[in-house]
Amino acid sequence: MTRKPPFRADQVGSLLRPKELVEARDKAAKGTISAAQLRQIEDRSIRDAVKMQEAAGLRAVTDGEFRRAFWHTDFLTGIEGIVATQTDYSVAFKGEGGETAGTSTMMVVNSKVKRAKPIMVDHFAYLKSVAKQTPKFCIPSPTYLHMRGGKRIVPPGVYADMEDFWTDIVRAYREEIRDLAAAGCNYLQLDDVTVACLCDKDIRAQVKADGEDPDKLPAKYASVVNAILADRPASLSVTMHTCRGNHMSMWMASGGYDPVAETVFGGTAVDGFFLEYDTERAGGFEPLRFVPKNKKVVLGLVSTKKPKLESKDELKRRIDAAAKFVPLENLCLSPQCGFASTHFGNRITADDQRRKLELVVQVAEEVWGSA
Repeated sequence: MTRKPPFRADQVGSLLRPKELVEARDKAAKGTISAAQLRQIEDRSIRDAVKMQEAAGLRAVTDGEFRRAFWHTDFLTGIEGIVATQTDYSVAFKGEGGETAGTSTMMVVNSKVKRAKPIMVDHFAYLKSVAKQTPKFCIPSPTYLHMRGGKRIVPPGVYADMEDFWTDIVRAYREEIRDLAAAGCNYLQLDDVTVACLCDKDIRAQVKADGEDPDKLPAKYASVVNAILADRPASLSVTMHTCRGNHMSMWMASGGYDPVAETVFGGTAVDGFFLEYDTERAGGFEPLRFVPKNKKVVLGLVSTKKPKLESKDELKRRIDAAAKFVPLENLCLSPQCGFASTHFGNRITADDQRRKLELVVQVAEEVWGSA
């Protein structure tokens, strides 16, 4: 049995919001219920979600990101100096049949960045108080903030030297991680969409248009993550998750990991990588040859975008295929992303979600002998 995270059967983090919570957040926004009343409903929803995850057999449970509207903006705008602009990124989400959409989640740095107070330590503390299994907490990497616009997002009028920005935001993250660890967090996940997005030709072209070099950013971003984690306690396991976008069952990027694999997999000081591999848009397993022998790869083979339940035999065949490049003992299994990276959620049901989590556990037990 794997004693330290990531586990053989694991998950990315976000879960579908229950109807009661969606309605409560809407009422709170309109001022018809208080923040305290919303908090009570969030607490109850999180307790139920934790019970569901534990009943499915997962050894790592999350709060489903139920206190957030979006996986990244709620955390990042909790840092002083970072504000939401309510605008869209230049590259849209794509769906079946040519559907497109934006999320209006762009952010900008408008003053010096600092952590004036804890951001989500209280979120973790509540999760830990109700979890019987390992409480897993997920936070966005700051690199995604920079990738979507470069110096337009971090303007020279605020930071004449970009290295000063990185120094300040690294300090803010270290402070938050220090307090999360002090609160008992032993399993942290950094969600870093840049890893997969920088494999997409259209996004790479947009990065160039923004004045950045997509060939140089992977090394820079890996160094930023390493700086954030430089003084983490030995008790804290850290993984990195990447995907190609996840909003209402749509995606933003396509392309295999080849452009970033050697730099990111070989040069990032995390314990494991959660990698999206549920469709052909992710390419083949060959880039996994760059993953060091002391790190785990969590194969995101189960789709959170589509309700159809995957075949156990097909999942096992794909695990065997990945094991040609990473030893089987270093592999794990999970869904490719969260079920609700945004509060809208993907186009599946709560029952679909439960069955997919149970499937991950069942396959892990059959392949490795334990979840």
